[in-house]
Amino acid sequence: MLDKITLTATINATPQKVWAYYTQPEHITKWNFADPSWHCPSAKNDLTVGGTYTARMEAKDGSFGFDFTAIYSEITEGKRFTYGFEDRNITVQLEELGNQTLVTIVFDPETQNPIELQKSGWQAILNNFKKYAEEKTV
Repeated sequence: MLDKITLTATINATPQKVWAYYTQPEHITKWNFADPSWHCPSAKNDLTVGGTYTARMEAKDGSFGFDFTAIYSEITEGKRFTYGFEDRNITVQLEELGNQTLVTIVFDPETQNPIELQKSGWQAILNNFKKYAEEKTV
C-alpha cells in the first residue's frame, strides 16, 4: 500500500462555517472541482455513519464525467469525518486557529495516476474550497 497523502489549507473562517460549506450540497457544487474547465453539477450528502456522499464531476464541455461516491465510517460533528470508496479512505479534519480554521485532508492514493498529479488535483480542489469559503458570506 502506498503512503497516505496529506494536504492542508488555512481558511479565514470559523470551523462552523467551514464545516457547513464543506458538507452541504448547495455549497459543494460551487467549489468541488480541480480545474476551471470542470464543474460539480450535483451533490448529495447523507452525513451519517453508513451514509452516502455523492458528487457528480464533469468536464464543462461534456467530454467526460463521473460520480465520486463514498460511504461515511466516522463522523465527529463539526470537527472530522472519514469516508471510503473502493479500498481507499479519506479523512477531513478541522482545527480552530483563532479566527481561522486549518483543514487537513489525509487520503489513500490510487495506483492509476502519479502521486504528484493526485496531490496537485486534490490541493486544487481544496484551494477552490478555501477561495469559496472566504469569499462567500453566510
